[in-house]
Amino acid sequence: MAKQKAKITSNPHFTNERKAMINDFNLLATTARGTERQMLNELLYLLKEELGDMEAQVSKTKVRGVVVAKTTLDPCTAIEKLRAILHERPYEFRYAMWILPIEKVVPTDLEEIKRVTSELAADIGEDETFRVTVEKRFTALHSKDFIEAAASDINRKANMENPDRILLIEVLGGFTGLSLLKPSDILAVAKEKML
Repeated sequence: MAKQKAKITSNPHFTNERKAMINDFNLLATTARGTERQMLNELLYLLKEELGDMEAQVSKTKVRGVVVAKTTLDPCTAIEKLRAILHERPYEFRYAMWILPIEKVVPTDLEEIKRVTSELAADIGEDETFRVTVEKRFTALHSKDFIEAAASDINRKANMENPDRILLIEVLGGFTGLSLLKPSDILAVAKEKML
């Protein structure tokens, strides 16, 4: 185990817990609590060796079970390629539970979140439905606060069960990742392994 720790902390593509989290991340991944280091190794391997992004970086967050990454690839394209690998070689995914693309990272401030989600929501088609999904960690704000900030100016029909687009809000303490996604842009590893 000590060798693995030395490997991680000496690798410039890892940011360990004593350093700041990558705050301009464009991928967020979840794993079981206690397997964050293994998830870092897995995600870095997938991004560098399988997708060819030699500049990819990964880091832990202060949230147990959550790691972040920065890839030079378009994050939604990275999800498509990771999905193809998952379907061909599911054994490459041992620790990942969810991998999500993140389009923008902002300070956890409701006015800033409202501004950026309004920009993102401009891409929701007139005939498309949407849903706001909030995952909040290390904040005293309520999910309702985030939903109201994000959805108050969106003039589209909401659909909680089967939306065309998902306005994703991932709060990690002082930083919040935001994305406007199609449901297929989210990689649910465990679920898709069973298909």
